[in-house]
Amino acid sequence: MAKKKQAKAQIKHVAIAGNIGAGKTTLTKILAKHFNWSPNYEDVENNPYLDDFYQDMHRWSFNLQVFFLNSRLRQLVDISKGDQTVIQDRTIYEDANIFAPNLHEMGLMPKRDFENYSNFFETLKSMVNPPDLLIYLKGSVPTLVGQIQKRGRDYEENIRLDYLKRLNEYYNTWIDKYQDGKVLIIDIDKINFAENKEDTAKVINMVTAEVNGLF
Repeated sequence: MAKKKQAKAQIKHVAIAGNIGAGKTTLTKILAKHFNWSPNYEDVENNPYLDDFYQDMHRWSFNLQVFFLNSRLRQLVDISKGDQTVIQDRTIYEDANIFAPNLHEMGLMPKRDFENYSNFFETLKSMVNPPDLLIYLKGSVPTLVGQIQKRGRDYEENIRLDYLKRLNEYYNTWIDKYQDGKVLIIDIDKINFAENKEDTAKVINMVTAEVNGLF
């Protein structure tokens, strides 16, 4: 029993990564409730740049990415100071490895801003620890679009399909090269944990096995 309690105490940080509409928030709620973890959600409602960004990506891309970077850094600082196991909705790595490079390649973030942002991220990255377990929600663009439409957020109505597709390509490349810790990939084209109870149980079992395998 003593060893089991000690193992649980070592689990500090679980993070969920995935494209827009992948179901990160939903899975965060499910796992937080099941494992009694403390949920840490992406600050969407209080983001002062999202509406403007989707209306004019070129103008607001840098501002948006800096806001997200600061928000997630603050979350990581709180996680390091706390004594609870935290499950995080999206990671600090996605901003720098997926969203910012994609915006730059699409011509929506100027080179000067992108280089400034990238250098800032590298400095911050050296100051924080990666998650003990990273859960990646992998899905096709049609699945993502379907889930985006279901939740009906006004600011997401103008998301371009080519934008989602490019993000997916960046996500898959990043995950293939990710070596900072353990990764669990969940295919949301085949597993609907949001609406299917059997799939929910399947995901919980998958996460349990990965967490137990950490020790």
